[in-house]
Amino acid sequence: VQLQASGGGLVQAGGSLRLSCAASGGTFSRYAMGWFRQAPGKEREFVARVARSGYSTYYADSVKGRFTISFDNAKSTVYLQMNSLKPEDTAVYYCAADSRGRFATTPAWYDYWGQGTLVTVSS
Repeated sequence: VQLQASGGGLVQAGGSLRLSCAASGGTFSRYAMGWFRQAPGKEREFVARVARSGYSTYYADSVKGRFTISFDNAKSTVYLQMNSLKPEDTAVYYCAADSRGRFATTPAWYDYWGQGTLVTVSS
C-alpha cells in the first residue's frame, strides 16, 4: 500500500487549501482513512477520519466546522478541504490508512502512512 499526499503550501489566515492523498495497492473501500498533523516540537495529532468509503466522518474539535474529509472510492483518493485556516493549523499533514476500517483517532492504529505535506498559514 502506498499513500501519496499533496496540496500543501503557504496561505494567509482565513484562506483555504485542499489536500489530496492518492492511495494504491489495497482494497480501499474497506479501509478507514485519516489525516493527522504534526507541528514543530509537538506530537502528531488526529485531524479527521473517514470510514468505509465516506459513510462516516469524525473530526478533531479544533477543526470541526472548518475542515471536511472525503473519500472518492473510484479514484482511491482521500481529500481534506481546509477552510478558514488559522496560523495554529500550520503543520506537516499526513494521510494514513487503517486496513481494518476502525473508528480510530490514534496514530498507532493506522497501518500505512503518506510522506506528509507542509501547510503554512501566515497571520
